[in-house]
Amino acid sequence: MRVSVVGAGLGGLALAQGLRGAGIEADVFERDPGIAARFQGYRLVLDPIGFQAVRDCLPTRWHPLLDEIVMEASAEQLILDRQLNEIGRLGAGRTGIVVDRQVLRHLLLTGLTVHTDAALTGYDVLADGKVQARFVRRDPATADLLVGADGVTSAVRRVLSPQTTPTDTGVRFVIGRTPLTDEFAGLSKAYGSKIAGDGVSLLLGAMRFRTPPKQAAEQLAPEVTLPDIGDYVRWAMILPPNGSLENLTAQDAVLSRMEGWHPELRALIEQADPDNSTLLSIRVVKPGERWAPGPVTLLGDAIHATSPTGGNGANTALRDADLLRRRLIEAAEGRQDLLGAVDDYERQMFEYGAAAVRSSLEKLPAFAPEAKLS
Repeated sequence: MRVSVVGAGLGGLALAQGLRGAGIEADVFERDPGIAARFQGYRLVLDPIGFQAVRDCLPTRWHPLLDEIVMEASAEQLILDRQLNEIGRLGAGRTGIVVDRQVLRHLLLTGLTVHTDAALTGYDVLADGKVQARFVRRDPATADLLVGADGVTSAVRRVLSPQTTPTDTGVRFVIGRTPLTDEFAGLSKAYGSKIAGDGVSLLLGAMRFRTPPKQAAEQLAPEVTLPDIGDYVRWAMILPPNGSLENLTAQDAVLSRMEGWHPELRALIEQADPDNSTLLSIRVVKPGERWAPGPVTLLGDAIHATSPTGGNGANTALRDADLLRRRLIEAAEGRQDLLGAVDDYERQMFEYGAAAVRSSLEKLPAFAPEAKLS
């Protein structure tokens, strides 16, 4: 069996790693010109299902390394004012496993065949049931299964399910990171909480590594190369829907909305790494009607993109990867046919994927009351 995975995000890479570990050939095609072409460095919270999924997709020899580059975290989920005074609560406290997306992505990339600058233009299902993917600047690739793991603007989805389109909530947010130094020790109660300003919300989260990732890889898995980064604070400011950024940089756009805020909060943004600060929009993809059965399927944001306020986007994509991996192994071992394996994956994925989108949208008004949710 051969699988073509379009998209080198966490879900697509986890699937490819899991298939590789089972002896199934998997090629990854990424439209970006290089693996590090875009901003990737932010903190994620994995729930037990998401963490176990990525663990199961990785070779067991890397499990000690994975355990060393994550941290357990809990947050009270308070609502604070601009001077860090508690004024309310978002809900029950949250626990989970915290990981840096860039570090995890480099671990998942190890040993895989990844073709960059490979923008998909379409695909054809061949007479023998295989599928041939077409690209702008490379030869077509033929496989038994094509998996669209290519995000909100999925080129695979546009062909497979053209009626399924992203919805823009109108909400924009700036995300960035700042080295975690002793200067910001006083912000600890804000980690995992919402700081409420005039029409904006600022969210903070600490990323502390048990061992620096580069050093951990050198000690525990020398064949793996991880980024040389240290502890940091991930911050994100959710802006009013369709608010003007007045042609400011991402960092200055945040500072322009922080007049009268606590000096440590302003210092946090002022000392941010400008190369890891960017403006993003919140768009969702709601799974609609199932497409006709065949050798093409979707995974992650390509079919169920969530609002980040739900904290379940990466978890759901990793769950997809692990579920599809298990079903394809069954097909490769002859325990069921390929189309039956894909159908079983899609049936389950549509159900929990739709639930993840709904849950994320239900939580969005707490951070952006004017968001368009229809």
